[in-house]
Amino acid sequence: MVAEAKPVGKGRYRESYGRYLEDFSVGDVYEHRPGRTITESDNTWFTLLTMNQHPLHFDKEYGAKSEFGQVLVNSCLTLSLVTGMSVSDVSQKTVANLGWNNVKLTAPVFIGDTIYAESEVLSIRESKSRPTQGIVNIRSIGKKQDGTVVISFERAMLIPKRGHAVDDAIDY
Repeated sequence: MVAEAKPVGKGRYRESYGRYLEDFSVGDVYEHRPGRTITESDNTWFTLLTMNQHPLHFDKEYGAKSEFGQVLVNSCLTLSLVTGMSVSDVSQKTVANLGWNNVKLTAPVFIGDTIYAESEVLSIRESKSRPTQGIVNIRSIGKKQDGTVVISFERAMLIPKRGHAVDDAIDY
């Protein structure tokens, strides 16, 4: 997590997470920690919350008879988890997510697996229509505890320049 202690008064500081546009460099890789062990409750609640009724995600008997031999973690949970793990580092100050591309699910995730994530900066450019912002493209990957890559995707984000983030303007 990238944290900054911003002075807001004499002897008073406010923590601020994330990066401004100027803080990104193409080729940099950010390892997101801590990892997250996926529980049965995580998978069941996420699956039901998103109205995914495929029994492979919450029926142990069905999962046992599948090629996986067990319940499979919902792939949208894996995408959400890896994205979420990156937020405090790469997108805490984001104005808007602009999209996800090239989502690849390369290995199954099971209950009890611990996922770790990292993101590589692919490109940075100033916005043509928003002079105080720019677009950053990253590739994120999620790995299991044994190093197996389970997901990769690219994400584009609209990032403010220094001094132009919402948390720069809030006085609370």
